[in-house]
Parts: sequence; structure tokens; C-alpha cells
Amino acid sequence: MTSTAPRFRLTDLPVPFVGAPMAGGPSTPALAAAVTAAGGLGFLAAGNRPVDGVRADVQAVRARTTGPFGVNVFVPQAANTAEPGSAVDSAVHRSVAAYREALQEEARRYGVELPATDPADDDGWAAKLALLEELRVPVVSFTFGLPAASVLERLAAAGTTTSVTVTSVPEARAASGAGADLLIVQGPAAGGHRGTHRTEDVPGEDPLEVLVAAVRAAVDVPLVAAGGIADRADAEAARSAGADAVQVGTLLLRTHEAGTAPVYREALGSGRYRETVVTRAFSGRLARGLRNGFVDRYSHIAPAAYPQVNQLTKPLRAAATAAGDPETVSLWAGPAFAAARECPAADVVAQIARG
Repeated sequence: MTSTAPRFRLTDLPVPFVGAPMAGGPSTPALAAAVTAAGGLGFLAAGNRPVDGVRADVQAVRARTTGPFGVNVFVPQAANTAEPGSAVDSAVHRSVAAYREALQEEARRYGVELPATDPADDDGWAAKLALLEELRVPVVSFTFGLPAASVLERLAAAGTTTSVTVTSVPEARAASGAGADLLIVQGPAAGGHRGTHRTEDVPGEDPLEVLVAAVRAAVDVPLVAAGGIADRADAEAARSAGADAVQVGTLLLRTHEAGTAPVYREALGSGRYRETVVTRAFSGRLARGLRNGFVDRYSHIAPAAYPQVNQLTKPLRAAATAAGDPETVSLWAGPAFAAARECPAADVVAQIARG
């Protein structure tokens, strides 16, 4: 299948602004459409979302706007994990079992049962790729790894522009070499998960502008700078370093169109939380969020095991959210979380574009 329609380019945007895909609820069709309507590129999050839900989300965006939008997909971890039965695999299995035991007190407190874990869970990878190819989504981005070049080619043939999140120059070179049309260059201040291509990797701490400049010197594809963009000055600094656009997530969390849970919204604006930290406690992958009780209790023992840790903590997070208890919720956010306001998403786009 080959599309005759021109593929999306960043230069098509009236405003060089990309709404970050935020899995777990914050990203909604209304938010994606609002960002696109304001001149940017809105995004849906397909990670940890059922295939039928992704289809419904895409249809809902298209009912709201004729403009471009994207869908973000998690690359399966199975391709990045140790051989089953190997010494490394056995060590991971033991560390997950130990973490399960450590979480039992939390499970009893919330009256939930910790589920069995499945390291081979691929989040409906094949079905999601087939769906996005069928629907000819304008942009598909990938996080947590680098898909095969054949996957990128397949989507390009359907008229889709492809993007890969990178956190280092080697990852950027690999993604560009595989055929990605553009790269999301994610710096250390990013809220939520760091998009390293391997679960166990610890990304560098170079400031976003330094990382963007290094990637710009290494590859010749359009770049989107992500991580810690809180105002127009941040955006201009990233673009001066070589980015063609910026991606913003944290400032969108409290917008009217976001699906952010009430307990999460309240935590962001309450003044109760003073800092963000990077932790594996909730998912097994490094991610930045508000420092709460769960982070303090479990960061030091959480193993580098995704999706297993994410599976273990899912019922705990759900129970805490339902109970309105922010101390056991993954409150993903960047350092500028206090700047997030209750407002229309268009106001955030304008804030970054015009100050």
C-alpha cells in the first residue's frame, strides 16, 4: 500500500509546538485536537491502551479537526531483554520477586492483589501497527526503543511520518540510520518516562540545549526538543541549539482538555510537593515525577524491569487514584510543574509561542 498524499513535515506547522503524548489518561482526543487547532501538533498516547481504544481515539480526533496529529507507540521490551533462562534473566526474575514481596504491605493496605507479571507482554504491538497503517495516521512516534527499519518503511508507504524518541547521540544516529523522518530529542528535565532504548540504560545529564546541539551535529533530520520547556525563552534556547520545534507535556497536564485524574491535578497545583525526582519505583523504567511517599519508600529497591514493575504497581496506583491518595500515584511531571495552570490548551501553545 502506497499513499499518494504528501507526508507531514514539521515546517507545515503554523506554530513549532508538539503536544507530548502522555499515557495513562492525560492525553485525550480533545487535548490532541486542541493543540492542533492552536497551530501545533497534537498527540495521542497508544501506550498501555487497548487497540480498540486507540481506534476510537483516532476517530474522535478526526471528528474534531482536519489538521495533523500523531499517535505514540511503545516499542516492545522483549526485543531489548535478556535471553530467557540466562543468568541476567534469572537475576531480573529474582529482583522482581523481591520487589513483589516488598510491595505486599502496600497491597494489603489498599485491599488489592498484586498480579502475575509477564515480561513478554508487547502491548499489542502488531495489532497497533496494523491499525495505524490502516488508519493512515499523519505521524506515528515510537518510545522505549527503535523499531525495525521495515516497520518505518511500512508506515511511510502508508503516508505516515515516523518519529523516534532519543536520549543520546548513538540512539539518534541509529534512529536516523533506520529511516526515522524526525527525532524527539529528550533531555534530563523531561517529565514522565525517559525514552532510553533499553530499560536498564541511565541517560546522560547534559542540559537539553547541549544534547540538541550534539544530535544536530550528528544527524540530518528534523529535531523536536523535549524536556523542561516551560516558557518561550526555553523554546527559543532549544531552537537556537538546533531544534526545529519543541515538545511540551507538563504544562498541558492541568489544561481543560487533558484527562489528568483529579488527584493528579490537585497534587500539581497544591503546593504540597516541592520537587521532582527520577525513579524506577512505579514502572521499572526511569521516570521523573513529584517526590511522594511511594517514591521515597521504594526507589532504592525498584529493579530495572519493565513491564514487570509497571504490572505489579498498576492495581496500587489505581486504588490510590480512586481513593484520592496522591502518595501512591505516579505523578509524572517535569521540574516546572508549578507553572501548569487550569486553562485551555491553546493558552499553553500561545504561552510557548509568544510568551
